[in-house]
Amino acid sequence: MTLRKRGQFKKSMKNIPILILLFLLGCGTLMAQPIRKSSYEQTLRAARQSFQNRNYVYALERYEEAYEEKEDRSLIDTIAWLNFQIRDYRRAERWFARILRRAEEGELNDYRFIYGQLLKMNESYDEAIAEFQAFLSHSSNDSLNTLARNEMAGAELAKELPQTMKGVVVENAGRDLNSKISEYSPVLASNGQELYFSTFDANDVIYVDEKNKDESYALIYKAMKDDNGWEKPKALGGEINRPEFHNTNVALSKDGRTMYFTRAQLEGNVLSESKIYFSTGGSEDWKGAEEAQGINGDYLAKHPAVGELFGKEVLFFVSDMPGGYGGFDIYYATKTGEGAFSDPVNLGDVINTVGDDETPYYRDGTLYFSSTGHPGLGGFDIFYSTWDGTRWSEPENMGRGYNTSVDDQSLTLDEEGYFGILASNRPEGRSAYGRTCCNDLYTVSIAKLYADLVTGLFTIGKDPLPGGTVYLIPTQDNKMGTPNAKTSEEGNRFDFDLELDMPYMVIATHPDYFPDTMQFNTVGLAESKTYQHFFYLKPKPKLPEYDTITIEEPIVLENILYDFDDDRIREEAESDLEVVYELMTEYPDMKVELSSHTDNRGNDQYNEDLSQRRAESARRWLVRKGISRERIEAKGYGENRPQTVNARAAALHGFLKEGAVLTKGFIDSLPNEEQQEIAHELNRRTEFKILEGPTTITIKSTRLRKKETTNPGPDRERLIGSEQPDTNKVHMLSSLYGKKDLRGLPVMKFKNRMVELGTVKKGEKRRFTYEFYNAGEGDLTISLISACDCTTIENDPTGDTFPPGYKGIIEAVFDSSEKDEAEEIDIDIFLEEADNEGIPIRETVQYRFDIKK
Repeated sequence: MTLRKRGQFKKSMKNIPILILLFLLGCGTLMAQPIRKSSYEQTLRAARQSFQNRNYVYALERYEEAYEEKEDRSLIDTIAWLNFQIRDYRRAERWFARILRRAEEGELNDYRFIYGQLLKMNESYDEAIAEFQAFLSHSSNDSLNTLARNEMAGAELAKELPQTMKGVVVENAGRDLNSKISEYSPVLASNGQELYFSTFDANDVIYVDEKNKDESYALIYKAMKDDNGWEKPKALGGEINRPEFHNTNVALSKDGRTMYFTRAQLEGNVLSESKIYFSTGGSEDWKGAEEAQGINGDYLAKHPAVGELFGKEVLFFVSDMPGGYGGFDIYYATKTGEGAFSDPVNLGDVINTVGDDETPYYRDGTLYFSSTGHPGLGGFDIFYSTWDGTRWSEPENMGRGYNTSVDDQSLTLDEEGYFGILASNRPEGRSAYGRTCCNDLYTVSIAKLYADLVTGLFTIGKDPLPGGTVYLIPTQDNKMGTPNAKTSEEGNRFDFDLELDMPYMVIATHPDYFPDTMQFNTVGLAESKTYQHFFYLKPKPKLPEYDTITIEEPIVLENILYDFDDDRIREEAESDLEVVYELMTEYPDMKVELSSHTDNRGNDQYNEDLSQRRAESARRWLVRKGISRERIEAKGYGENRPQTVNARAAALHGFLKEGAVLTKGFIDSLPNEEQQEIAHELNRRTEFKILEGPTTITIKSTRLRKKETTNPGPDRERLIGSEQPDTNKVHMLSSLYGKKDLRGLPVMKFKNRMVELGTVKKGEKRRFTYEFYNAGEGDLTISLISACDCTTIENDPTGDTFPPGYKGIIEAVFDSSEKDEAEEIDIDIFLEEADNEGIPIRETVQYRFDIKK
């Protein structure tokens, strides 16, 4: 590894002012002929010769070919560095990992620094932080330690920054401007319709020989913009583009009549000469270029930018002249005449760092520049600093959009400041080799009036809640549009750009919490606005893997239901009685009480008689199975023992508190019929408790949990003279439950809302379905289906409409790979249609499983 004289790594790709890819400068003799099968020794000789001639792509291919043949570990080092040189960061990361895999603690520490950079540029921020920490624990190089700490700060920043920028859209400028090789140093004329930038007269990897060596030099191009987009770029004439020089880094004076740019020479992969030139005349009549006076010297000068300081015109530029703070620093020089400037002045340590600080651009008191020494998301990030007349403010990272995990540089804006262009090698661009070798130009569009939403997920205890999903849904004309969904496994913040004059609904979901919604609109905004809303989600009841039954503790048999005014055991009830039978068989000394309870509506004596008959019916079922009658006490309590709310009921029903007793007075005090009906339903129950025998029993929690009824039948306790909502038509797991006015609405009826998967072997996948039909009066359109990561919806019916009476199927696949215990999973189904209060309808289905490891 080569170290720079100031202690900084010599990253060749970033030392070249035009950011030219090194393989474009290689020797063409080895590349002009087709590759033929060679011996190992010939392949290795070809690789070494190409490397010596700076033909890095060809050298890399030959080294990899040689490695595949003999797996010579001595080649890994060279292959790793070549991948890094041509900016193939993903492959470079894998090769550096191989090198460090066998290194002892403290060994190859310089490699660890580069490996940390690669992890960061591949967005593995936590892993990058760990590598930089390991590097720091064994490094005594102050400059590199400073850079490592900045890299760590940048990785932390990347984890915290919002994924989108307020009112800013950054898009690839397209094939009109971009080729497969790199484009550099864009600058917009003040009218925004005229663009200058540098590139090569080629559209793919350049294989240099005597016939095409001119293609290996960068030229300055101009492109004009009209209503149809950018016209084909044209190279400027010989007045600007001097043969056998790299002509790059354009800057324009404010009136557009003076151009500054650099002419550069390379020796191999090292920038050997770079000087700043100027030309006058304007867009249609550039004069012959002359070397600028006062700013060039026995050092490299590049990246000119016109600006103003202390009331005078200055030229900012970049140089590695002695006395700087790091690799390349930003300087300014005051203009004294046409093409003449005073002595350069370093901008100081607020702007300049031990890294590289480059591509300055000045606009109205603000300096934009790129840096590897300030905390950034990846390689070069774009920063800005403001000038107050005497000093520069602390540079601020421009954030995502402007910046990515790789290299982002050369921001330029038009006169209004709402349109700009930058250069970046982000992976989605066009690239001649790998995904990140080459720069593309990207347009920057800044909205004059914008709206955005910042929302966060928290627990009801106000702790951050990672792992959730937030849906932003336009709801124009009372219909739900296409959802914009964002999921964060590590964070709890979600940022959305908004359309103007649009109503929205926001749905916050989490696998372990009940969903919540909010609605707002952006109608009539006169100025930009950030909407902010925090969701405090209520946890779903956690299903324990085992229940412990204690002597004299009543246990509710949730599946024992009866038809109206009937004491016959329904088929659905037999599962709970089967559990009681199995326990009494396992514990022959056990004696139990089976008790039945009603709610407080109807005639007292009638309720007591009915509950007694039902308790005796349950006892007869067990006696027919062979259990001695003397071991079972059947007791009907009627309405005399109202239920005491347990933890599970309180978790399921937020308006109830654990320990509350559901007396008539308590129920009558509840604010609405929906809550009152839930309380009555909890009072209507069948219980069993151990009277004699074992003091405690532990059983699987799922054995006594409520199952979905296949054929629901009438309401459990439609008692004489009582009036209750029709809960048969609307299930408790529907947001329509308890609502009286269902006119014109869709009602989603499921054959089974709960699917029992039984025991699933860890790693196994189970496929199951939910059959439904529209039992309402209006069309039913599924807008979105929200489920945990372990659940996949297949043949997704999202967007499908089901008129009244029509049937549908939701197909789901459960992946048990990440599950270790029994669990109950919710799947939330949101409809486009809203209820008569304007709130979108939500339906919930569930499935349950045990895990066998």
